[in-house]
Amino acid sequence: MLGADPIVFPAAFAALYAAHEVGDHWLQTHGQACGKGAPGWSGRILCARHVATLTALKAAALTLTAVVLGLPVNPWTVAAALGIDAVSHYWADRRTTLLALADWLGRTVLPGKGKFARLGNDAAAPTGTGAYALDQSWHIGWLFAAALLASLGVS
Repeated sequence: MLGADPIVFPAAFAALYAAHEVGDHWLQTHGQACGKGAPGWSGRILCARHVATLTALKAAALTLTAVVLGLPVNPWTVAAALGIDAVSHYWADRRTTLLALADWLGRTVLPGKGKFARLGNDAAAPTGTGAYALDQSWHIGWLFAAALLASLGVS
């Protein structure tokens, strides 16, 4: 059974969240932000580059946090946590995937979710749109799961 350290989880979540905010908003290039949802290989490559940079920053943040705070972390669960976070981030940032999920939820259990995803003007206020809110909440939910996973296997 994998034990968990109750101190590792909040520290890991804080590190992942801070790195996410910096990486998703400051380190992501304009080209990546505008093109990562494009169809075909150009969109996939831009999205993969964004996620690779973001994941490297998150790994550095987790490592720095563990070293400075003297946290007992298991490198295997941390690697798995970063992998799960990266896959979930890539999936959402391809855009059509998250929109399809919102549409499906809007038709089944959460009426209006697809309409909410389309709320706002992408050109005028991309960070004030329903799609942006769903995107960021998706990422933060997966950061929570990744922090939980990163806290396993240390006791």
